[in-house]
Amino acid sequence: MGSLKKNKEFILRYINAISGVIKTREVMEQYVADQGLIEHIVFFDSAFPKYEMFIDEITAEGNRVVLRARVKAKHEGILNGIPPTHKTIEMPFSIGYEIENEKIISHWMIADQMMLMEQLGVLKQPA
Repeated sequence: MGSLKKNKEFILRYINAISGVIKTREVMEQYVADQGLIEHIVFFDSAFPKYEMFIDEITAEGNRVVLRARVKAKHEGILNGIPPTHKTIEMPFSIGYEIENEKIISHWMIADQMMLMEQLGVLKQPA
C-alpha cells in the first residue's frame, strides 16, 4: 500500500477512535505524539464532551494529511469562562497532520470560532 493511502487510512482510524466518545489520554497516545494536540483535545472535550467529527474532504501529500471537516457537539462544560449553554453547535474546521511512524507528530488547525460564539449565543449574528 502506498504511503499516501496508508497515512489517510491512519487518520481515518484516529478520527473514528476519538469521535463521539470521551477522549482518554490512553486512546489519544496510541495515535498522537504531539502533546499540544492532546492538550487541545482534552480542553475541547471538557467543554463539549463526546464531540463528533465529520470529514468532508481528505488529502495527503508526503507525510502530511489535511482534512476539511465539521465538529458537532453539545456545550456541557466551561469554555474560556463561558458557562455551559447546553446548545448544540456545528462548526467547520480544517486541520493538517504530520505523521511519522503511525503517530501524529505535529498539527495546525483553523476553525470558525466566530460561528461557534454565535451558536453559543455569546455574539450576535451580523444583520
